[in-house]
Formats: sequence, structure tokens, C-alpha cells
Amino acid sequence: MRSTLLATLVAMTAALVVPASGTAQPAPPHHGRGEEPGNGIERNEIAALDPPTALQTASQNKPGKYQGYPRKTDLRVYPTDPADKSIKLGLAPYHAIAPKLNALQQQSDRVSVEVVGQSGLGRDLYLVTLTAPESPAQTRQQERWRARIEEGHKAPSLYKAPIWINNNIHGNEWEGTDGALRVIEYLATSQQQNVKDLLRRSRIYFNVTANPDGRVAGQRQNASGFDLNRDFATSSQTENRVMRDIVERTQPLMMLDEHGYVENTLIEPTTPPHGQNYDFDLYIKHGYANGLAMEAKVKALGHPETAKPEIPFRDYEPGVWDGWAPIYTAQYAMYHGAISYTIEIPQNVNGSDYDNLPKEELQRRSRINTDVVESTIKTTIGYVDDHRNELIANQAEMFRRGAAGEPQREIPDGFVPGFGPEDRYRTEFPRAYVLTPERSPAATARLVDHLIAHDVRVKRADAPFSLGGKRYDAGTYVVDMHQPKRALANVMLEAGSDISAKVPVMYDISGWSHRLLWGASVDIVKSGPLYFRGREVAAASPTGGVDAPPGRDLALTLNDPKDVSAVNDLLARGIELRRQDDGTVVVPASARVQAIEVADRYGVRFTAAAQNGGKPLQRKVLAAAVSPDELKALRDLGFEVRPVSTAVLNAGFDWSRIDVLMVSSGLRYEQLNANAKASLEAFLQRGGVVTRGATGGRFNVEAKLLAAKPVAGWEDANGVISVVNGTGPVGTGALATSFVYAPQWFTDLGTGVNIEQRYADHPLIAGHWRARADGSGGQAAAAGQAVVVSGTSANGTRAVLFGTEPMFRDHPKGLYAQVARAIFWSGSR
Repeated sequence: MRSTLLATLVAMTAALVVPASGTAQPAPPHHGRGEEPGNGIERNEIAALDPPTALQTASQNKPGKYQGYPRKTDLRVYPTDPADKSIKLGLAPYHAIAPKLNALQQQSDRVSVEVVGQSGLGRDLYLVTLTAPESPAQTRQQERWRARIEEGHKAPSLYKAPIWINNNIHGNEWEGTDGALRVIEYLATSQQQNVKDLLRRSRIYFNVTANPDGRVAGQRQNASGFDLNRDFATSSQTENRVMRDIVERTQPLMMLDEHGYVENTLIEPTTPPHGQNYDFDLYIKHGYANGLAMEAKVKALGHPETAKPEIPFRDYEPGVWDGWAPIYTAQYAMYHGAISYTIEIPQNVNGSDYDNLPKEELQRRSRINTDVVESTIKTTIGYVDDHRNELIANQAEMFRRGAAGEPQREIPDGFVPGFGPEDRYRTEFPRAYVLTPERSPAATARLVDHLIAHDVRVKRADAPFSLGGKRYDAGTYVVDMHQPKRALANVMLEAGSDISAKVPVMYDISGWSHRLLWGASVDIVKSGPLYFRGREVAAASPTGGVDAPPGRDLALTLNDPKDVSAVNDLLARGIELRRQDDGTVVVPASARVQAIEVADRYGVRFTAAAQNGGKPLQRKVLAAAVSPDELKALRDLGFEVRPVSTAVLNAGFDWSRIDVLMVSSGLRYEQLNANAKASLEAFLQRGGVVTRGATGGRFNVEAKLLAAKPVAGWEDANGVISVVNGTGPVGTGALATSFVYAPQWFTDLGTGVNIEQRYADHPLIAGHWRARADGSGGQAAAAGQAVVVSGTSANGTRAVLFGTEPMFRDHPKGLYAQVARAIFWSGSR
């Protein structure tokens, strides 16, 4: 009967739509993951605005972990929104989803709906589960079997195979939601025996719309301006944290992430480079087989527009559609044991097509896209059902290898058709990582909590111990790399690799490292025995405190975002702080009670001030022409930020309370009108400036601030870099590593321009950075060049210019304090 299920699923008609009341190919013209708006040059051209006001949120109805199925939730119904961008396409507007799911819950005992969180604007996020009814005892048994698989053990035949379907992560790639709703209704209501049998063997989870705010607004990003399909390693957005928790909780054998739009349809597996931490042999066998199965069924739909689906692994050149970074849904889910796919449906309906094509043509295209979504979901469900025992054993084997500390397998050429040397990426796992509070207790605690949130197991030592020839105190954290999800631990903590010579292009970022960019002190133990007394923890221990006797002034060194937040909190309370020449912030002894409060709130540690003096420090108000990620980071640091752009300044802007202008996106000095220039010039007589990237460097030149010529490195270069710090107000105490994305540097420095940071002689630690065809813009050209500079202009403006990306996508937390030091220095006279 199982062998006929796939045919039955795919043959079903599309009548259940919710009404709207190979040859190597070049890169596809429209993709769901590449440098679309916000990920390419637009990052430096379109300044962030304040997001819309959030909707009023209601309490969540989240059943307990072991509550049986079905799990009924009376979903709140949202008012009809005639401006919902889905309507024009004949698709389900967000306000129609809850009524549909409420009706299905009343109609069927196979469907459960849980509200697993809210979007940034407060819209409910729905997790729909299709499975046969379970008692609480049966659910507890299923969870025990899931946990056994995670420990590397096989499960009995009664274990329900989990599948996860993620939809609409990009708000203007709508049809994943509508195809999912077709399948949900079919599985909930079909009276065919093989469907009922399927649900006794399976749990099928649907994240109905991962980005409802983007869906309604018709925009790729969420309401905060973040591309959610770049945030999984960082988890800065509430929607991403929900998806992270779904994949951890469900531990799917297979998952789909439904996107658009690539002509003909795109179905992963990806091109190389493949993530070097994967046990890729356990992925590619079934990954390619089900990719081919989906291709066949999409072709069989009979639409001319779907006649030639593309599989990047087979059809594209290396790097065009890579699987390297853990920032994408599919690539991240693989670290939790899933065989994962990004699916790109074929017919473009967003952007200029949405604005200019007739409604009838848009709806025709959307119907084809919804058919493709439905087909890929049903094909995957059928594949899992036909291969469930192999897939369960496959997942258990991945976790077993991790727990046993076994090396990755050598995969022979031809392991699957087309697998060759270009697909072979591996790493060596260390024995352990040791996390200490040496540089910043708050940074170490944040990294510990982040690892735990991603299901990485962390232990805390109960007593002092020695490891790798070094002595550690009690309370030190250890990540034992003999654990089921060692690959996920390592992809966050290793340095990564310089893959510049291996592929000519990459899809998006190629370097990241929580160890090197988050400001924590982390040691690597490469090999040997791991003996210490400790226990696994669910969260880091509190780190805040005041290490000075009463009556003494207190000092705080700005090494971490939490240090900055604590200073801004004290300033907001009206506490009179002083800033010393080395950047240390001094708190008067009279404010000890307030210091204790903020130490507890932010996890920072105050010490006794070594010296008196310093200049008074006031709270800084920023005018910021910056990207959305930078806007978030600045506000998280506790700064008051007023977004600006060329248009905002030209319309008239009140500079009276502004201390520092930040420029990285959407502001051109030469495009300002006469009144805006005059107002800006008046501000520059008293205020400071901090710039970043190409837009910032150009602003500095046009506004005639510092004598520093910006030089652009290769535009596609990105990664973790090694730097040499100066002793100025910004370079002092900075990390020896940083991050670049379209790197910049500065030459022809004039008198009084100080080098705060240089590229090291061999800049790139991990990532992708080649020279241009003419030899310019490469690592050799950048070596030793100034990458962060500071100085005072002829009219007295203090300015700091960054050629690095210290707040990129809310990721490099350890660099934020460097930005704050630039703000405090430039905004003080």
C-alpha cells in the first residue's frame, strides 16, 4: 500500500485552495537566497526606517510537550485587511488563515494547530501538525524514541517519521503557504485508507507562514528589515528563533523550505562547496534521490513552465548555489539530522511583475507555483514513507558518529551520480572547546546560552581542572565534542576555511565564527583525554557584580555590548559618568546602588577605578543613515537613534539634540539640497561622525572630513579577517579579528588621521576573497592597509571611518563595543 501512496498524493487535484476573500548553467535570474534586495549593494544604498507599529498580541496557547494529539487551539481571527498583498494573486491573505485552520480543527481529529510565537508585529505563527490521534502516554513514548535516535540508537517501527515543511520565509514568495494549505486540508479530510495509514506512521509539521508581516506587506524581509533566510546561525529575529525551536523539537527526517522564484523550478541538493562539518554521505544519497523524485513529479504536472526543473548539484557550476553557510533554513536543519531542501518555484510574481502585470496573469502564475509546492510536498511525504526505516537509521547514524567522536567518512567518486572531487569538503573535529570568562564574562555567558539554545550540550566544571596543558577554574564551560550535534557545535565555534582558491564565486557569506567574532574567550583542545568533574547546564550562570569596596569609584571597560548597554542605562538614569583616555568609563561611588542594579541586569562586572579624572560622558543621540541590522544593533546597545536618509535631510531635519551622525546607507552628501547641507554643516561644527563601508567612505570624501582615500576591495569578498590594532580610542582593546563584506581600506592618509586598525599581512582567516581580473581588490592589496581610521577634520569634527562590517546582520557581537567607543569618542569635544 505504501508504494501507491506517492502516486495517490501527487494525483490529487488542487481543488482545496483557500479562497482569497545536465549541462552546467549560469546563475538563475531570480533566486530565493542570493543577493536580492537587502543582501547586495542595496545594503549600502537604502537606509533603514522605523518599522511599523506592532499589533496588539494575545497570549499563546502552547500545549505541554507531552500533551497528546490532536492539540486544539481556538485561533484568534484577525480583521480583514484589504491591503494584504496576497489578495491580488488570488492567494490566501493572512487574515483568512486562522478561520480556515479553526474550521479544519473542528472537522478533523488528525489536525492540530499550535501558536508557537508571534512575528515582529505580533501576528501569530502557526505550527500545524498532521498525524493520527495520540494519547499523552503515546506522545511521551514518541518523545522517548526521538531522544533515543538523538543518542544514536535505532527506533522501533512504531516511531512516527517526522517531516517539516517551512513556508513563506520570504514574505513576497507567497505560494508555499497556499500549497501547504492544500496538503493540510487533503491530509486532514481524505477518507482514503492509505492516507489514514500514513498518518499512523508519520507526523507532518507545517510552519504555515514563517514571515506573516512580510506576506501582508509584500516584502522579502520581516518587519524589522531582516532576511530571515540569513539569520539561523545568529537567531536575532523572533521568527528565526521559532523556526529553530521547531526543528529542534521535531527532529525531522526530511524538510522543505518553499521559496520562489527560479525559472523552470529549482530543487536542491546544492552545488559545492558543501558545509565541511556535515556527514555528507548521510545526506547526499537520499538528498539526491528525492530531488530526482521531486523533479519527475514537477515535470509530470504538465505545465510548460515546469518542464525542465534545475538541480544545482547536477546542473550548476560550483559556488553558484552553494550549501556552505549555516545561515539558510535548509542548511541549518541538516545539523539537526534533516535531509533538507530549498525549493524555488518557477513563475515570478513579485517586484516589478507584481506592480505591472495584469492580475489575471499574476493569478495564472500563482496557480502554477502552488501546484509545484503541492507536488514537492506530496512527493517528499511519499518518499519518507517509502524509505522511513532507512531514513531513521540514517539520522541515528549521524548522531552516533558525533557522540562517538568518529571522523567523517571519505566519500568515493560516483557515490551518487556526479559526485566528484569538487564535492569533497571535510574538517577535523577537536576534542573540546573550553569557554572562560577571561576577556568578558558577559560575552562568554551569551555564547554559552546561544549554544544551548541551538541544542549544543555545554558542561560547567564543578572544580578546577587541567586540560590541554592549561589550568582552568571551577565554573569554566566545556563543549565536549563527543556529542550528537557536534557538527552544529563546530560550525559555530571553529574558525572556518579560506575557500577563495576552491571556487570562483559564492552565493552569500562564506565566513563566520562565534568563537572569533562574539568576544568570548575560547580555547581549543585538539586531542587527548577529557577528564574533569562537571555537569550539563541549561543556561549560563549569572556574571554580573561589583568588585570594589564601598566608597570607591567604579570602572567599566567597554569590551562587550552588555558593557555598552550598562553605560547607556546609567546615563539614562542621569548618573554623571566620566570617560578616561583609554575608553574606560568611571561611575561615581555615590551611584553604587545603581551600578549593582545594572550589573545584575546586564551581567557586567565593575572594578575599582584605578585613577580619578576623565571627561564627563553624556548620553549620545544618533542620527543614523544605516541598514536595518545596524539600526537594531545600535538600539540594542541602548542608544537613542533617529533614522535619516538623503530624503529625510532634504525634507528638513532637527539636529538640535543629535550628537553623532552615522552613515553607512542611503545618504549622499552631494544629493542634499542647499538647506540640508547648511543644516548639516552647522551640526558638523559641534557633532561627530561615524561611517561604514562604501557609502560612508564616499560621504567622508564629499563632506571633506578626513583626508583618507577609500579603496574598494573585491565587491563579492567577505569573511572573518585578522587585524592589527592601534592604540587610539577605537583600536584599544578591540578584538584581533573582524569581519568584512565588500571590504574597504584607506590610503593617502593626511596629517592627524590615526590608524585604529590595519589588515594583517595575511588578512583572511575564513571566507572567500579573490582579486579582480585585473589583479586589484584582493587580499594581497589589502594586507597591512588601514581598515579603521579616526581623526579630527579642519572644522573640528571628530570622525571614525570603518572599512569593516562591525554590526553585519546582528552577528559579530564582539565588535559592537568598538562601534560604541567610536560613538562616545566622536560625540565628545
